[in-house]
Amino acid sequence: MTKTALIVIDMQQDMADRLAAGRDVAPDGVPDRIAALLARARAVGVPVLHVHHDDPNPTAAIRLDRPGGAPMPCAAPLAGERVVVKHGSSGFAGTALERYLRDLGASRLVVVGAVLGFCVSSTIRDAVARGFAVDLVGDAVLSFDLPDRRGGTIPAATVRAVHGMTLALDFARWQSAEAVVFA
Repeated sequence: MTKTALIVIDMQQDMADRLAAGRDVAPDGVPDRIAALLARARAVGVPVLHVHHDDPNPTAAIRLDRPGGAPMPCAAPLAGERVVVKHGSSGFAGTALERYLRDLGASRLVVVGAVLGFCVSSTIRDAVARGFAVDLVGDAVLSFDLPDRRGGTIPAATVRAVHGMTLALDFARWQSAEAVVFA
């Protein structure tokens, strides 16, 4: 039988600050969907692991010693839930995430969080390289707009579509929060 774990990546106050500032984001409603998925996973005993970013740059907003590093209320860890601290993009690089997952006997990861084109993508690619099956909950992952190198901006929906398709083609099963089955 496949053992599933829910992985919540970088749902920290810096993301809430970006949302509050009106940054172009896709899709809407991610924090609410993550809160609902956490409630469902916890209700049926699915292990939840949180990956938090602690940027090595002392002036970065998303550091554990700054307000931007605090967990968002929608994704605050509960007592007993593992929190893995990373200093780079992948939740696996230089952390104990793989060991925790192996100790749980997890072979399937349901992944939510921020940001799709960066830490979520890196973590998913590393997970697959380590032999995990991955379900990417596409409507429970934040994507923000990006500069386009010509002085313009790539809209968040376009960023989401491109990164999501790349991951869905070779790395993860793309599904909606509503369709997730925890088993």
